[in-house]
Amino acid sequence: MKQLLLCVCLVLCNAVINAQVPIDKGPKISFNKEVHDYGTIKYDGDPNCAFEFTNTGDEPLIISNCKGSCGCTVPEWPKEPIAPGAKGVIKVKYDTKRPGPISKNVTISSNAINEPEKVVKIKGEVGPAPESGVPINNSGAPTNN
Repeated sequence: MKQLLLCVCLVLCNAVINAQVPIDKGPKISFNKEVHDYGTIKYDGDPNCAFEFTNTGDEPLIISNCKGSCGCTVPEWPKEPIAPGAKGVIKVKYDTKRPGPISKNVTISSNAINEPEKVVKIKGEVGPAPESGVPINNSGAPTNN
């Protein structure tokens, strides 16, 4: 019985000691910016932006997925592991054939111990669509002249 009690005490003491040690080992992700502001861009203008990051940890960083908040926001990310101290880029393409305000998110999933799910944002405004040059009647249909 004494041995069982001693064994339980040792396990509990070990758990308490290990719980107090901060976990610093592993990959960490750090971005140079978390928001890209397109400003006001032309309809069908340059849709591309980039988010540069660094693996500030001590093990390889693996980005398992990036997902835009809708189909108009398409991210592209490095599929190979990012070594400690190395940089990488997540490219985002927004459909600029949608006039109006831009406010979208990209969720990045990785093995980073500091932020396993990180959200970066894009914002701005797409200008109006160019005039088609086809006259429209009051019903909204093209006129036949």
